[in-house]
Amino acid sequence: MTSLHTTRVRRRRLGVAAAAAAGLFATLLAAGPAVATPDPGDKPAKEETSKSQQAEARKAIQNDEIPGVDEIIHSDNMSHVANVPKEHLKGTNSDIAFQGKYAFSGNYDGFRIFDISKPSKPKTVAQVLCPGGQNDISVSGDLLFLSTDASRSDNSCSSVSAPATEKSSWEGMKIFDISDKRNPEYVAAVETACGSHTHTLVPDRKNVYVYVSSYSPSATFPDCQPPHDGISIIKVPRKAPEKSKIVDFPVLFPDGGNPGAPTNPGVSATTGCHDITVLPSKDVAAGACMGDGILFDIKNPEAPRIIDRVQDNVNFAFWHSATFNQAANKVVFTDELGGGGAATCNEEIGPKRGADGIYDIVGKGDKRKLVFKSYFKIDRPQADAEVCVAHNGSLIPVKGKDIMVQAWYQGGISVWDFTNSSKPKEIGYFERGPVTLDQVTTAGPWSAYYYNGYIYSNDIAKGLDVIKLDDRRTDEAKKVRMDELNVQTQPDYFEDFRR
Repeated sequence: MTSLHTTRVRRRRLGVAAAAAAGLFATLLAAGPAVATPDPGDKPAKEETSKSQQAEARKAIQNDEIPGVDEIIHSDNMSHVANVPKEHLKGTNSDIAFQGKYAFSGNYDGFRIFDISKPSKPKTVAQVLCPGGQNDISVSGDLLFLSTDASRSDNSCSSVSAPATEKSSWEGMKIFDISDKRNPEYVAAVETACGSHTHTLVPDRKNVYVYVSSYSPSATFPDCQPPHDGISIIKVPRKAPEKSKIVDFPVLFPDGGNPGAPTNPGVSATTGCHDITVLPSKDVAAGACMGDGILFDIKNPEAPRIIDRVQDNVNFAFWHSATFNQAANKVVFTDELGGGGAATCNEEIGPKRGADGIYDIVGKGDKRKLVFKSYFKIDRPQADAEVCVAHNGSLIPVKGKDIMVQAWYQGGISVWDFTNSSKPKEIGYFERGPVTLDQVTTAGPWSAYYYNGYIYSNDIAKGLDVIKLDDRRTDEAKKVRMDELNVQTQPDYFEDFRR
């Protein structure tokens, strides 16, 4: 496989002034003060840009301030190894999971399995058509889990869209047997309240517990009634997945959570969680829950307990995802400002909004507290047509250092160091130029994860990218080999899967 476009390294100073997108951003969000919406659905953003914005973007390209349309640029320590374009599944690419020599790529139309035994030449093993956005994906042993958060006519892979107002409509978790990677078998389904936007696995020997995150209830939705202030917990017996069932729905926000606007203008009201990351080796989890960030104990996976809860009603609009450092004394929360549908990486929005929030975890046991330390946001300029947002990333396993790789949609991929919680810094990047200049388009990396020596990125529009990072600060991570990786189920990189 080869790149679709010529790759060249271009040196440019970070922080070059980008054209302000205030007018466009205001137009996108004019409906009200709450600036965050869910991840893109079946109809990604395609708002037209003005003639002046297009002219400013062309000038920025000519001045070497931003890459040209679809041009690939990267820092000296990163190289583009391979790209595999979309094939039969034409929908939005979403998350990625890994097992052995395989990568599992979610797509709003189903999922795809790659053989990555040769990272420079990934090969498609299977493509499964099973529509149901956003098809958040994970694997454990012989089981693959797929989230359906789009109301469907039934739980089959041949279902069609159906109104959420109809009781017969279905949303929830689908489970596949992947013992034969070339022929995945659909074996079970569990309907969950408000569907499954994302999910997180808490595996043990006999069972896999699935924490299902979903939100945005409505009195008009029979299966998604307010207040919906918790998560669904599914117990999946490994040897009998057809017996999977919901074992609890713990209420995480008995007080209703963040009320959002108008009490807190520009902040999403909490009506559930968007994503949860667990660190089983430490019996701890972090929840990114719309208007709230939470820390909880998962020693008993069927009964998670809240330890601490924080809000940021000044700069955070939508708490989207979380990443622990290996020592579990820090957690990075992302803010999905604009809901993955707006150009937010520019001077007008600034460095604190739509950023990552870095929190130290201080204290012990039930007295642990989340203490805010700083924000991190890419400062490479982006065009007004580029949807740019803090999205999914993972740790790069380096002992004694806190380094992660992260997707930023059309902001590309950033490798950054938060060892000093108060002074995070970017140490590498990879990105493509705008898909087009005449409209705001949802594209770019949805997820960017480090796995067995390479960065794998699921680009919303361009397919699977494989990127190599060569840097003395991260080179020792190449020695860490894993048998399985679901990023939202963070491993102990130096014990759990070491070979």
